[in-house]
Amino acid sequence: MSDYYDLLGVSRDADGDTLKRAYRRLARQYHPDINKDPGAEDRFKEIGRAYEVLGDPQQRARYDQFGEAGLGGSGMPDMGDMGGFADLFETFFSGFGGSPSSAGRSQRSGPQQGDDLRYDLTVDFQQAVFGQEREIKIPHLESCDTCRGSGARAGSGPTSCSTCGGAGQVRRATRTPFGSFTQVAECPSCSGSGQVISDPCSTCGGQGVRQVRKKLRINIPAGVDTGTRLRVSGEGNAGLRGGAAGDLYVFLKVKAHPKLHRDGLTVHSEINVSYLQAILGDTIEVETVDGVSSLEIPVGTQPNATLTLENKGIPKLGNPVARGNHCVSVNIKLPTRLSDKERSLLEELASHHSAKGPQHHHHNSGLFSRLFGQQ
Repeated sequence: MSDYYDLLGVSRDADGDTLKRAYRRLARQYHPDINKDPGAEDRFKEIGRAYEVLGDPQQRARYDQFGEAGLGGSGMPDMGDMGGFADLFETFFSGFGGSPSSAGRSQRSGPQQGDDLRYDLTVDFQQAVFGQEREIKIPHLESCDTCRGSGARAGSGPTSCSTCGGAGQVRRATRTPFGSFTQVAECPSCSGSGQVISDPCSTCGGQGVRQVRKKLRINIPAGVDTGTRLRVSGEGNAGLRGGAAGDLYVFLKVKAHPKLHRDGLTVHSEINVSYLQAILGDTIEVETVDGVSSLEIPVGTQPNATLTLENKGIPKLGNPVARGNHCVSVNIKLPTRLSDKERSLLEELASHHSAKGPQHHHHNSGLFSRLFGQQ
C-alpha cells in the first residue's frame, strides 16, 4: 500500500485541519456513488484507512516511527480498532442515558448556523470620540444564488449517502480491556448530513455557499474605545442547508492622539506657561476634542496644578449627551537666563517680599520659592 501521507496528498507535518480537508476532498472524489471508475471504491477505502490512522495522534506517532508494522500486534489491543481511548470514552459517556445516534443526527443533518466572523478596524481618535459611519469590505460566505444553497445542479438534488444509509453516522465495534463497545462517529463521506451531492452545482462546487467580498456600512457610535466590539447581525458566514447566517463582530482599535490622552471619559493634556503667566494669571488657547478652547490661568497658579474644562471630555457610550471633563496639567517654565534688567526687577521684588517678612541672608537662593508663595 502507498504511503498514507501520499494517499492524502499532504506533507508529513500537516496539522489536523489540513488532514481533514484533504480527506473530505478525496472522499468526495472517489465516493462510489459519484465515481464509477474501476478501482474508485478501493481507492476510497485506502483513503479512509489513511485518514483513520493519521487522524489519531497516537496511531500517527507509531506510523511515523514504524510504518504499518507499528499499527497492531505485540500482544496488545489494536489501537486502530479501538479508535483511541479518548474517542471511545467520549462516545460511550456522551451517549449514556440516550440515543447518540439520534442526538448526532439531529445536530448535523438539519440546518446549520453559519459561523460568526471577526473584523479588526482601526479608527482615528476623533472618530472614536464623536462616532462616524464607515464603509468596510469583508470576505464571507453567502448562499449560492444558482442552486439556492442546495449544492446540487438545477433539476437534481441530494441523494442518500450509501456509506451511512442516510443516518449521518457510522458504527463500529471496538475491543477494549473492559469489553466490547459500539462506537458511533460522524460519517466521513457525508460529514454527518446523511446526504451526498452526485451532480454538484457548477457555481459553488456542491458546497451550497460561495466566497464573496461584500461592502458594508457600519455605524461607529460616539464614545467607543479600543476593545469595543460592535455586532452586525446576519453578516457572518451563510448557514448550511438553510441555516441562519452568523454574525459579524467588529473589534475596534483607536489610534493615539499626539497631544490628548484618554482615561475613560476624561481627556488629559499638558500645557507650558511662563512663570509670569502663573504669577499674574492669563487666558490661553488649548486644544480639546471640540477644537481650540479658551482656558483661564488663575493668578498664582502653582506648578503641576490641574485645571478643568467641564464637559469637554468623551461622550458616554450609549448616552452621548453625558460627557466627561478635560483635565489640563500645568507645567511652569522658569527662565535659565536673565537680562540685567530682568534680574534687577526680580531682585527688587524679592527685596520687597523680604521687607514684609522674616529676613533671609541668602534671599537669592529662595527667589522663585517666594515668588510662587512657597516659604
